Amino acid sequence: MSSRRTFLQHLGLGLSLPSIAGFSFPQEKRPPFPSSSIQDEAYWKAIKGQFPLTADRIYLNNGTFGPAPFSVLEALQKSSLDINTSGEYGNSDAERVQLAQFFGIKPSEFSITHNTTEGINILAWGIPLQAGDEVILTTHEHAGNALPWLNRAKYSGIVLRTFEPKETQAKNLNEIQKLINSNTKVIAIPHVTCTTGLVFPIQEICSLAKLRGILTAIDGAHGAGTFNLDLTAMGCDFYAGCFHKWMLGPSGTAFLYVREESLEKLRPVMIGGHSDTGWDMTSTPPTLAGYVPSARRFDYGTQSKALAVGMVAATEFHTQIGKDRVETRLQTLNQYLLDGLLELNNKLDILTPLEKESRIALLTFRPKNMPYQVCGDELGKAGFRIRQVPEGKVNAIRVSTHVYNTKEEVDAFLAALTRILS
Repeated sequence: MSSRRTFLQHLGLGLSLPSIAGFSFPQEKRPPFPSSSIQDEAYWKAIKGQFPLTADRIYLNNGTFGPAPFSVLEALQKSSLDINTSGEYGNSDAERVQLAQFFGIKPSEFSITHNTTEGINILAWGIPLQAGDEVILTTHEHAGNALPWLNRAKYSGIVLRTFEPKETQAKNLNEIQKLINSNTKVIAIPHVTCTTGLVFPIQEICSLAKLRGILTAIDGAHGAGTFNLDLTAMGCDFYAGCFHKWMLGPSGTAFLYVREESLEKLRPVMIGGHSDTGWDMTSTPPTLAGYVPSARRFDYGTQSKALAVGMVAATEFHTQIGKDRVETRLQTLNQYLLDGLLELNNKLDILTPLEKESRIALLTFRPKNMPYQVCGDELGKAGFRIRQVPEGKVNAIRVSTHVYNTKEEVDAFLAALTRILS
């Protein structure tokens, strides 16, 4: 037996890997990708078979973590095995091109990060701000957007101005207009709130900001992978998104979009190899020639080639279904769940806006006659993975669905919720 095969067996990988090129998950666990000709719910049930999700509970918490399909896991593990066999980890230049294309932007506008929070920290510290300058946020921020800006305010004396999200896009645009003044430098709101899943009219907000000379730094944790996202058309200066939620990619993968004309408006506070155009520690004094003329300057240090390959595999999974089809499915499931919750409106308050344009894939509700924590715990015991939402003092239950969910699972959830609230 070869030493390599012995080593793989020692690792618990067995002898099912006769060659690196032939490495894959056992086919009996991964059905063929369904034909696009399959209609309605049968298609989505087949899509569910592309995921290794356990059958002993129903997963309704994609807003926290999006399980990766087999194709992503296979690409990730194959790339990792290739790298650790050859000892050559290379770079992610080719993957950067593919990832940028998926979002409708230039490769020079795409920075590879590890999570949305990292991207937002790059923005919070990289945008030149002085004491007294104002940044607009909401009262419904995730820690990943709130804390970086709070930290910048603590050390730099900038002023954070917040507003409570409203129930329509028009009202939210108006709230932002009311907060803008001569000191406003940045609008740093989420594309979709983590609390109630409210969708902001980002394109209109960005147009308004551009007219006033205000930068837009969008928290896109819940935007990438839900919408058929075209960042160029959206018009924002910066957009921090991730792959481990709605993109269904590997954990520890994310991106920062930096619009070409906004590149020099963002200081590269942290840099590393390939961020520069040249440096010399032997000169007197040591010199840094400058920064590369692209968003590549922001993804400092060693990046994982295997993770980049996994990110590309996630975009390919979305593309294979069809980005428009994914967005439509999320809206369909969201409406189907909303219709069921509305039948229980005497027992709960729906906090997510009813306006269609203001929601996409998350729904949040608060029980009327029961603490939300008790309701959430009971749903967990009944076999449903949901999220409790304390942020912004919302104190409610959030349900988020993706392409691996079915209407049958939504029906089962509504039946269990009805029993719990009775």
